[in-house]
Amino acid sequence: MRLSYLIAFLLYFFILLAIGLFAHKKQTTSAEFLMGNRSMSYWLVALSAHASDMSSWLFMGLPMSVFLLGFPQAWIAVGLLLGMFLNWQFIAPKLRSETEKYNSLTLSGYFEQRFADRSGSIRVISAIMLIVFLTHYLSAGMIGIGLLFESLFSLNYYFGLILAMCVVVIYTFVGGFVAVAWTDLFQGLFLLLVIVAVPWLAYSKIDGFSDIVLVASSQSIPLSIFPGTDIISIFTVLMLSLSWGLGYFGMPHVITKFMSINSVKELNKSKWLGMTWQLIVLSAAVAIGLIAIAMYPQGMENPQMVFVEMVKDLFHPFIAGFVLCAVIAASMSTMDSQILVSASVLSEDLFGKLFPRHSNMESKLLVSRLGVVLVSVVALALSLNKNTTIMDSVSYSWAGLGSAFGPLVLTALYSKTANRFGAIAGVITGGLVVMVWPQINPLILNYAIPSMIPGFLCSLAAIYLVSFVTMDEELIPVRIRVRD
Repeated sequence: MRLSYLIAFLLYFFILLAIGLFAHKKQTTSAEFLMGNRSMSYWLVALSAHASDMSSWLFMGLPMSVFLLGFPQAWIAVGLLLGMFLNWQFIAPKLRSETEKYNSLTLSGYFEQRFADRSGSIRVISAIMLIVFLTHYLSAGMIGIGLLFESLFSLNYYFGLILAMCVVVIYTFVGGFVAVAWTDLFQGLFLLLVIVAVPWLAYSKIDGFSDIVLVASSQSIPLSIFPGTDIISIFTVLMLSLSWGLGYFGMPHVITKFMSINSVKELNKSKWLGMTWQLIVLSAAVAIGLIAIAMYPQGMENPQMVFVEMVKDLFHPFIAGFVLCAVIAASMSTMDSQILVSASVLSEDLFGKLFPRHSNMESKLLVSRLGVVLVSVVALALSLNKNTTIMDSVSYSWAGLGSAFGPLVLTALYSKTANRFGAIAGVITGGLVVMVWPQINPLILNYAIPSMIPGFLCSLAAIYLVSFVTMDEELIPVRIRVRD
């Protein structure tokens, strides 16, 4: 049985490497390596953006939440759908145009140009904050892969981490953005097929929805969309949705995909294709959690593995191994994008700013590739702590990125009053609030508020307050470099 699993996984890894290497084109500039020279089709951008968003959390975190806490956890999916739609509608077109106008390959570089920051403070501070939260996010996907290998093969937890990371690093190192986009396209289509097929087959193994209702009732698991009709219950689901939906405005591995499309006019096609994909996969993930309530009435020792156990019970070992590659697909499609964004930050924002004399096309391309390896090694070290749940790790990273960069992206694109001092204050405030909020929250309220909410609001307030206080400092116009 374990041999069948292993053969399926190795076959899947071979397919990924083949796609990545086949899509490889020789890169001579960092723009080609990091952004595909802004030449991607709407199909690639749509599925690559959404696939890079859905990590192993889709198969392990969300089903676990529904399995343990019931249908009200579907509000996570509602928040994600609304947040991503607003991202496509209001961020994608302007960000694509603005980053080309300022000739920016990274968010940090765009912020520097947009706010005419000659000191380089915005670029360096935002780059550091990006690296901190992205590597933490990356480690969450690696934890999921390690747990999967441990469950299926009874192998050392770290074997799966190293194997998966090597595959991702190879095709990202060699092929850059284009290879990542094509592998994400394949993985997005593959996990769509799997996550729809599994709950459909699993539902046929139980006695219909009445079986779910019976078990949920005996375990006091709510199946109503609202956990209650009181104001606290409504407030709870509102916080749950906002804590995930708001994060999209600041997810660099998602919104940088918008910057790579060949034409702004194609973004509307990408939006509807991507949103349809997301609606299907999130609905299926919620369905997996609900069906698992009836399939496993005695509960599980590790609820994160509910999807894995369901697949093992439904399919022949070889088929199960290939189906479970969908978890790998979800993780890798996020990991490769996060690694590439982190590498772009290291080469464009830190190396380019700290060592301007050595900053040419060849050296930046080399640093980008070395950054792929460096970020992967750091994330691997973070993932050694397998006691951290995937849901907790993703929630923390999501809140950190969303709070530090979401308000700044919005104000950079739409505000005429925000300045460079406010931008710096917003990034620092958003990131720090998320870091300390879990310790502060119990001292202020008996009710747990997700870190994203105070982090996002405090960051937005800091941008406008500091910009207002330092308005006089911005009276002297600064010439900025704009592409002809």
